[in-house]
Parts: sequence; structure tokens; C-alpha cells
Amino acid sequence: MQKTIKIGTRESQLALWQAYQVKDLLEKQGYSTELVPIKSDGDIDLVTPLYEIGVQGIFTKSLDIALLGGKIDIAVHSLKDVPTQLPKGIMQAAVLARGPVKDLLVYKNDLSFPDNPEGVAHIATSSIRRKAQWLRRFPQHQLHNLRGNVNTRLQKLASENWNGAIFAAAGLERIGVRPPESVELDWMLPAPAQGAVVVVCRDNDDFCREAITPINHEATSVCTKIERDFLRTLMGGCTTPISAYARIEDGTLWFEGSLCSLDGTVSYTVERTLPLEKTTTLGQQAAQEILDQGGSHIVAQIRNAGV
Repeated sequence: MQKTIKIGTRESQLALWQAYQVKDLLEKQGYSTELVPIKSDGDIDLVTPLYEIGVQGIFTKSLDIALLGGKIDIAVHSLKDVPTQLPKGIMQAAVLARGPVKDLLVYKNDLSFPDNPEGVAHIATSSIRRKAQWLRRFPQHQLHNLRGNVNTRLQKLASENWNGAIFAAAGLERIGVRPPESVELDWMLPAPAQGAVVVVCRDNDDFCREAITPINHEATSVCTKIERDFLRTLMGGCTTPISAYARIEDGTLWFEGSLCSLDGTVSYTVERTLPLEKTTTLGQQAAQEILDQGGSHIVAQIRNAGV
């Protein structure tokens, strides 16, 4: 009798959508699977800003515990939520083909407010990265914390006297809830690995590793590794405004990464275009360039501020 692969997932609509993608891919290969929803700390506390509750791993810890304890065999995560250092005993087994990468603004009423240089608009997001980039472009605006799953945040936006809120396009589009009143923020650089879904398993589980490996999307895996190398080298998490995006076109890899101060007044950016075969250490090198430019002072200031 073939082993049934127990797939661990958070309970949100988006997390379940991601888990079902993995379930379908595995079942197409002939494997038997079962979804096991598990509540995470990030789903329980929907009030405290993420940067105040040690966000690194907050959405993955419960699944990590279940995985190491044998309650589940694999876990499915949004890769941008996963710490760059996985817990001992857990390995990355596959990254699915990447979805939409950009951030978007869901607005109320109209979109005229960004064009008013003196008007004070109210924008909601709990992402340090999004706040910093927005303030860099619109320093006169007021930013508000917005927590919860995608549907909860949309409902909160509707009930508050805000002009808009920032979301990942992938989250809204995957579950079919992107409102007509939304626009992609082409100028906003995404979080490392945004739009990518990762599957992890125990590093001693040969059966699951062999089952998952064929669903890995090589280009997405390469690009997100570079982005996460950049993040790790800057020693950042969700408490640091770090952005990165890599893409492959005709054997060439294009990379852009940035580090902002919390208020958006200072920003360091690096851009690289390299042949794919020469990108092994690109993430680390790009991050070191940011640090050498002066980014190390931003990292030190954020640490000293206790954010």
C-alpha cells in the first residue's frame, strides 16, 4: 500500500489554494495525498504589527513543528514568509513556477490622491518594506497597520477611512478577489521571493523528497535563491525594508535589489545583468555592494532602534 503524503498548510484561503496546487501536482504523478490545515501564530494575533512580534518565521513555525514531529510529511509556504535559515532537519524540496510578483494598491473612491503633492492620504499596510518605499515616494502620507489574511484586510479597508491599502498581486489574484479598484505599483520593488510557493520536507525523508523534486520549477528556484541570498547577506527579515527581484530572459539574469531606511528618506539600490552561468554568488555580491555604499548604517540603525 502506497504511503499517503500529508500536506501541511495554514488555514487561510490563499494558503489552501497554494496547498491544493501541490496536491494536484503530486496526484498527477500518482501519489496519494491528504491536506492537514494547521493554525499559525501569525493567524492567531491579527492586531500586533508584524515587526513587533518577531515576524521571521511567524507563519512557518507551527508547520515546522508539525513537520518535525511527524504530524505532516511536507509543508507548503509562501516562500517570502520562510526564514532564510531553515530549521535543522528541514529542507527545501521544490519551488513552484512563480506567480504575479508585483505589489498593487487597492484604492477607494478614486486615484487622484497620489498626484496631490500637499494632500495627506491614508494608506494601510503592515509591511515595513512597503511602508518605506511608499514614504520615499509620498513622504506626506500617513501609513496605518493592516493585519490578517487577504479577505480580512479587504474587509478592514472597506470599513476604515483610508484612501487605500497595499497588497501582493499574487495573493489577490490567486483566490480571485482582486477588486476592479486596484492598480499595480510598477515602481515598487517586491519582497525577495514574492509570488513564489515553496514545498519543504524532512531532510531524511527520501520518499517525500523524491516525490516533490519533479515539481520544482528551475528558473523560479534560481531567481528566488539569488533574492534570498541577497536578503540573508543583508541580515534582514520583515523588520528591514529589503527588496529584491530576479528574472531570466534568453539565458540572461536581470537583478535589482534595494535597502531603504524605515522612513524612506535613504535608499541604496543595485542592479545587475549577467549570463545565467555567472550568477552563483550574485545575491551575496549585490548585498555586499549595498552594505559598502552605506547600507550597513541603515541596518545598524534599525537594530539599535530595536525594530
